[in-house]
Amino acid sequence: MEAATSSAAQFVEERHTASSGTSWTSRIVIAGAVSIIVGVLWDISWHRTIGRDTFWTPAHLAIYLGGLLGGLTAGWLVIRTTFFGTSADRAATVSLWKFHGPLGAWVSIWGSIAMLTSAPFDNWWHDAYGLDVKILSPPHSLLALGMWAIVLGAMLLVLREQNNSPAGVSAPGRGLFVFGAGILLAMAATFLIEESFPNQQHNARFYQMSAATYPFYLLGIARASKFRWSATFIALIYMLIVAGAVWVLPLFSGQPKLGPIYNPVDHFVPLPFPLLLIAPAFAIDFLRMWIGHDRGWVRDWLLVVLAAAAFTALFLACQWYFSGFMLSPASHNWFFAGDRHWGYVESPGAFRSRFWSELNPRRNVPFSTGALGWTFLCALISSRLALWLGSWMANIRR
Repeated sequence: MEAATSSAAQFVEERHTASSGTSWTSRIVIAGAVSIIVGVLWDISWHRTIGRDTFWTPAHLAIYLGGLLGGLTAGWLVIRTTFFGTSADRAATVSLWKFHGPLGAWVSIWGSIAMLTSAPFDNWWHDAYGLDVKILSPPHSLLALGMWAIVLGAMLLVLREQNNSPAGVSAPGRGLFVFGAGILLAMAATFLIEESFPNQQHNARFYQMSAATYPFYLLGIARASKFRWSATFIALIYMLIVAGAVWVLPLFSGQPKLGPIYNPVDHFVPLPFPLLLIAPAFAIDFLRMWIGHDRGWVRDWLLVVLAAAAFTALFLACQWYFSGFMLSPASHNWFFAGDRHWGYVESPGAFRSRFWSELNPRRNVPFSTGALGWTFLCALISSRLALWLGSWMANIRR
């Protein structure tokens, strides 16, 4: 019996030792993720302030620097494990074409390749079709998947360390995992921005898309984390990232270089103030602690239903009234920047201070009782998928 216990402890210790070498690599990949999200917010502002004057803008360089940093670091980890690692190192990894590396490294490598592939594709797209009408053009969609994969890969590297930690030992990288999740949430919110302006926050589509997206990140990643208030801190990190861009970008001067110019801006144009996701995130954390962390289909379904209901109710209440505030003169200050997110192609007019569901209800369908049911259903499906994802992530060892 003692021999069996000793062997099990030795196995756990070997796995923990094999994974501990990824600590600094996961930090570098996360640093690359920071460069990516800063570049994304900067790039959108660049397009809405100056236009697309060249591919080699500082914002683009920040995005692709983050991709290279993540991909090269993950690639080095695979090479080191394959050719210089011990048998214990290779046994604790995923094998692909006789190369060995952690799952997170492979995901980040794929993301880096996707990002670098999107660069010439995006350049050709602009030469062929001119400026993007939508944020999610085909090359931008490929770029978004690559960026998402790099951040996810960094989080999986941290999860590997966390899940291989011996019982009773403080899991390494808990805060880094939550920080990476906040970046991932900021990316998701950024690529939904075309449906998320304050003027659209009485639309049915806004609430349904939000309910289908945000519980997936908040509840799913919180399930995998060993941090008590994970969902709350993920939402807070997202809000600080986006709010930081709201506060910093307008401090720099910028003028349009392409026409037609309907709004002669003289500063960099940020995105609108972030969504108040911290309220439903706090409710999700409270429900997780109230229901308990034991697994089982009854507990899981109870958490799914209550989390979906809490998200729907709190998110709707917060954004419904907060959006009204954002359209009012009271938000026209440096903190909320309610009047600073209009780009040079958006002409002045009364539409800026009105809900678009009131001006054009056919295109911007107003929120209704029927839409409330669909919003809850979207949140329910998102929450159920989130728990499956979180349970899978909580078992990652390689």
